[in-house]
Amino acid sequence: MKIDWDRRTCARKGHVTYAPDDPRLRVRLRAETAHGEVWRCLRCGDFVLGAPHGSGPASDAPLVPRGKVLRDLFILRFLAIERAVRGVFIVLVALAVWKFSNSQDSVRRLFDEYLDVFRPVFRHFHYDLDHSPVVGTIQKTFGYKHSTLVLVAALLLAYALIELVEAVGLWYAKRWAEYLTVVATAAFLPLEIYELTEHISWLKIATLVLNVLAVLYIALAKRLFGLRGGRRAFDEERHSASLLEVEESAGVPARTA
Repeated sequence: MKIDWDRRTCARKGHVTYAPDDPRLRVRLRAETAHGEVWRCLRCGDFVLGAPHGSGPASDAPLVPRGKVLRDLFILRFLAIERAVRGVFIVLVALAVWKFSNSQDSVRRLFDEYLDVFRPVFRHFHYDLDHSPVVGTIQKTFGYKHSTLVLVAALLLAYALIELVEAVGLWYAKRWAEYLTVVATAAFLPLEIYELTEHISWLKIATLVLNVLAVLYIALAKRLFGLRGGRRAFDEERHSASLLEVEESAGVPARTA
């Protein structure tokens, strides 16, 4: 089923109407009804009862996201939410590492006590905890220096900050955030691929696929790094939309350069 992004957005945020100074356009955007004047929405094209939200030259009509632009915005905000969730999770992990670094001895003693309690239970099910990879990894962390753990916590916080900055920028569709997302995400792709060679999991595969698609989509759709005409083509596309918005809604043929 095809999504009508224009009407979907108008249903959530309301219509956007505009009264151009040009009489030819004005008469095509406005109509009279038994209930009063109505103006055509610049986003969905439906007529809306009441005075217009703005007026002036047609070239100054507001740039109202519609169609493909709304779809792109929806995808960017989905990526923003994913970045925000990941950033918060990494912050929690960094805090856990920092707290552990300040109480390694007590945590080690507590872990050894629980290990002694559960060792006979697991032995009953023919599982040797002393040779468990998980237990071995945890015991290995007890040998890390306090300074090393603090450094790990600091790096995790820095990574989380990048994720959260990306999330805010993508939510508001900022071009600098799109560049940051592509560069930062692409930089970690080799590490994600290396982790898959060490241990394969569906979560790692899904994360890698999502990040690859995000890099390709943002770089191509937003014309980053000179792709598909670069920034000039991107600006011309948006500028043309703002100039033609009123004419398209009014049904007037577009002017050509």
